[in-house]
Parts: sequence; structure tokens; C-alpha cells
Amino acid sequence: MANTTFSGPIISNNGFTSTGIAFADLPSATANTGRIIFCSDARKAAEGVGAGTGNLVFSDGANWIRVDTGATASA
Repeated sequence: MANTTFSGPIISNNGFTSTGIAFADLPSATANTGRIIFCSDARKAAEGVGAGTGNLVFSDGANWIRVDTGATASA
């Protein structure tokens, strides 16, 4: 996966798109502190095991954290 570094504000007139990354393919949380990723099969609060429809996650330096609840992400 490529990384790009920007300086200054980032403006999009047409949104940003991503196909997402499956939970099993997320990179190491410890090596990606502060990174935000759309995880395509991460669960939302009401979804059961193996039924995740996707969630935004971020690395706190130890785990991938769901932005909707602050819980550790899982598929």
C-alpha cells in the first residue's frame, strides 16, 4: 500500500474514495499510530461476529479502534 505525505490543508471537491481494507489485512497497529483506515468488514455496534459491514478505525499505537464506540475493532 502506498503512503503519501501532504503539507497544509487538504481539500476535496468530490470526496475521497476507498475500497477499504479487510480486518485480516490491516497493517500493524503499533507501526501505524494515528493512522485512519476504512476497514471493510469491521463491525459496527449492532453487528454480530463475522457480519461486519465496515467501520472507520484508527491506530492508538497498540490496537485498531472503532470510531463509533471507541472499542477495539474486530471483524
